[in-house]
Amino acid sequence: MIELPEAGSPHCRDKMTETERPAKRPRRDADGRLATFGDLVGVALAGLVSGLAILLVFEGVMSLLRLSEFGDASGWIAVVLPVWLFTEEFRAAGWGAYRIVVAVLGAGFGVAVGMTLAGLAAGPFPPLVSGAVGALGLTVVYCAVWFYGLRWLSHRAG
Repeated sequence: MIELPEAGSPHCRDKMTETERPAKRPRRDADGRLATFGDLVGVALAGLVSGLAILLVFEGVMSLLRLSEFGDASGWIAVVLPVWLFTEEFRAAGWGAYRIVVAVLGAGFGVAVGMTLAGLAAGPFPPLVSGAVGALGLTVVYCAVWFYGLRWLSHRAG
């Protein structure tokens, strides 16, 4: 028979009585920007997956009603929620030319990578999949350029 420690003993921690609260996720800095690269990518990818799920439901309904073939819609539509997040991050970055430079560079590199990946996937896959792959590439590249570029340029600019 296994003996369990008593509720008040130092070997047993009663989780119900702890007053510590877990850290709020995603973490934000004093300006309201997402504080870590992992938080930014996580929230952006969650938005992308949510957009894809909504797009898949929409595609399924359209296919069931025989209004279109499944997979004919562009997967790029799923990037709407990450773009909204990027817009809010841009607003939270405050004033300065560095945020415009980083946003333009991030958008440029993100679109270039996304279009390249979508073009590579366009041959064997329908537009829904190739667009989703492109949207994924754009989202990850923009997150990297925005997060690290913004911090680097803001420290250089003072």
